[in-house]
Amino acid sequence: MPAPDLRSRFATTLLALREGAEEAVGAEGPDPYAYADRLLARWSEPQRRYHTTDHLLAVLDHIDTLAEYADDPDAVRLAAWFHDAVYRPDRSENEERSARLAERALPEAGLSEDHTREVARLVRLTTTHAAAPGDRNGAVLCDADLAILATGPDAYAAYTAAVREEYAFVPDDAFRTGRAAVLEQLLALPALFRTPYGAREWEARARANLTEELRGLSRLTG
Repeated sequence: MPAPDLRSRFATTLLALREGAEEAVGAEGPDPYAYADRLLARWSEPQRRYHTTDHLLAVLDHIDTLAEYADDPDAVRLAAWFHDAVYRPDRSENEERSARLAERALPEAGLSEDHTREVARLVRLTTTHAAAPGDRNGAVLCDADLAILATGPDAYAAYTAAVREEYAFVPDDAFRTGRAAVLEQLLALPALFRTPYGAREWEARARANLTEELRGLSRLTG
């Protein structure tokens, strides 16, 4: 189970960022583990099949791999915790709702206004994964979130199956149409990955996976 390790990782990240806050809540600030538990409860909701604690753990691990490319790796890690904290596949604006959750929770947890603003900005960026040139924090978070696209055949098949399970309430034809639109949007990006590591290690494999999945959807609808 990843939860104990995740709790410690959240506490370490929150405390590292809180040290730089100008005003903490209380003498030492609130208990970081209480916030970790609330977030983990969200990440463990029953409607999730892909956007689970396993996905959170994978994104955090990828951020560790890419940390040298970020201006503030701990802000990126905290954004990973919040980026799918609100997730309902039958509703839109999950990223916006997740960002608003961060904006409410982080000041209470003792973070500075600047760090809170940056975390919320990064969460909103995962709507498009289109980090602007020079946005080093955004590049790291988006690359870490999209790294699943560059996995081998078995892991990629498990990923697509889990996504389909999350949208089990959507009829097959409608799902294929919507999924194809997502794949086309990703393939239209000038680059899926913005960090040097992501461009070198993940770009080609991810584009091959997306292209093959799109071909499969086309065959089913053709």
